[in-house]
Amino acid sequence: MSKFDGHYGFQRMFREGKMTLGFHIPLEAYEWEAPTMERQVELVQAAEDYGFTGIWLRDVILQDPSFGDPATGQIYDMMIYLTYLAAQTKKITFGTSSIVLPLRHPLRVAKETATIENLFPQRLMMGISSGDRRADFHGLNVPHEQRAELFRDGYEYLQKVMAEDFPKINSPYGMIDGANLVPKSTAPIPTFITGYSQQTMDWFAQNGDGWIYYPRDPFNQAHAIQEWRELVQKYHPGVFKPFIQPLHLDLAENPDESVTPIRLGYRVGRKMLLELLAVYQEVGVNHLFFALFPSKRPIVEVIDELGQEVLPYFPAHIDSPE
Repeated sequence: MSKFDGHYGFQRMFREGKMTLGFHIPLEAYEWEAPTMERQVELVQAAEDYGFTGIWLRDVILQDPSFGDPATGQIYDMMIYLTYLAAQTKKITFGTSSIVLPLRHPLRVAKETATIENLFPQRLMMGISSGDRRADFHGLNVPHEQRAELFRDGYEYLQKVMAEDFPKINSPYGMIDGANLVPKSTAPIPTFITGYSQQTMDWFAQNGDGWIYYPRDPFNQAHAIQEWRELVQKYHPGVFKPFIQPLHLDLAENPDESVTPIRLGYRVGRKMLLELLAVYQEVGVNHLFFALFPSKRPIVEVIDELGQEVLPYFPAHIDSPE
């Protein structure tokens, strides 16, 4: 049971006991360099044509070489670039991984996401987080050490202003009395807590519509999923909330190459990848999106091989809006 039983994007991406596949933007092999962002529309359209269910974007403002990765996300602002890509596709879902609530006013987030939902119905998945990039906090003069409280306050404000007509809100983020958000979302927007967001697992088992967690090996991921699902059933008996994770992938040209761990993922050939993905599905992952940043092969080749040889085992649950 889910409040998204009639939601096209949710139903296409999520099914209890099953897993679908997507991609992390940029679709580019750039490792420790800043991405060029070339051919992204073409590659996203190719992913859509194959039947991948999701494209995920990051919320990064400043390039911070000290962070430990290129720290640029997809270069362009997440919400603007998401809209640009959605306008050039038809059915693939776009996800935020994730909106840093302490750095974006929740009323602005509500306005932006409701607008996207109206323009591209039921194709937005909203991941939200407390954020971890200190340079962005410092640049906006937001206290990094207060992000837990700011996240909770932002979440409460966001949920209320999106769900209620003419809500009464008295929050550290501001007051609303006698006014209403326009446009209202045409359908509920699935909202997923990312990581722990400086909260307890009890809190995000009660709140949000699912959980996005970081890449881990299937054994350790299984323990986290089991603990979280038990709490979800404690607070919301009978409700299905999906579990989502990224995975860095360097797909070897040799389909028989065995698994080699790399940072946040694996280098592996196609055959062992299929076995690995089957294990992730078995432990309870409902959607897994590949980050191809460490790829040694041309990205077009990797998308083609995944689309032709891997995706048929983890297909979208529905093809087009009914």
